[in-house]
Amino acid sequence: MPTKMISAAALGAALLATTACSSVGNQATVETAASPVARPEVSTDFQYPTYRKVTLVDEAEDAFGQFSAEMAEVVDNLFAREDRPQAFIAGEEVGGAVGVGVTYGKGLLYRPNTAPVEVYWQGPSLGFDLGGDASKVFIPVYNLGPTENIFKRFPGGGGNVYFVGGVGGEAMSNGEVTVVPLRSGIGARAGVSVEYIKFTPKRDLNPF
Repeated sequence: MPTKMISAAALGAALLATTACSSVGNQATVETAASPVARPEVSTDFQYPTYRKVTLVDEAEDAFGQFSAEMAEVVDNLFAREDRPQAFIAGEEVGGAVGVGVTYGKGLLYRPNTAPVEVYWQGPSLGFDLGGDASKVFIPVYNLGPTENIFKRFPGGGGNVYFVGGVGGEAMSNGEVTVVPLRSGIGARAGVSVEYIKFTPKRDLNPF
C-alpha cells in the first residue's frame, strides 16, 4: 500500500481510538434512548417492518442529542423520495486526511422489535481538510431485507443529496440496499465527498 494510504489509515485509527473513551457515554445514550423497542410506532404491513416518519425524527434527534428543525426537514425529504426505512444506524465516525481522506465509524443497527447489532464502517473520501474531525452519524437503511445484507460496500456519488442548514447526507446504494448517512453540525465536513463506505461486523483498519 502506498505510504500516503497507510498514513491516512493510521491517522483514522488513532482518531477512533482517541475518541473511544469520550464516546462511551454517548454510545450508552444511543443504546438506550435510541432503542426502537421503546417506540412501537412502526408499520407491520411488510415482511420486514418499517419506521414511520415521526419515529425516525425522534430517533434522529436522540442520536444527535438535540432537536433540529433542519433534521426534521431532511427526514421529510427522505420520506418523499425513499419512503420508510427498514432500519437505522446511530453512531459516531472520525475522518482525517494525509494525502487521501479516510472515514471510520462505529454504531448500532436498529430494527423494529429486534435487538440492536453492532456495526463498523470505513472508506476512502475526498474533501477533508488536512487533519481530522469527529461527528455523530444517523443512517436510515432502505430495502435491507435480512440484516446481514448491510455488510457490503456502498458507492457514493450517484444518489440523491439531502442538505438543509447544518444537516447533510447522500443516498448510497449497491443496487439493492440504500443507506443515507446523515451528519449534523458538520461544519468543515460539509465539503466531504465519500467515494464509498464498507460496513463490517468487526473493526477493519483498511478503508479499502
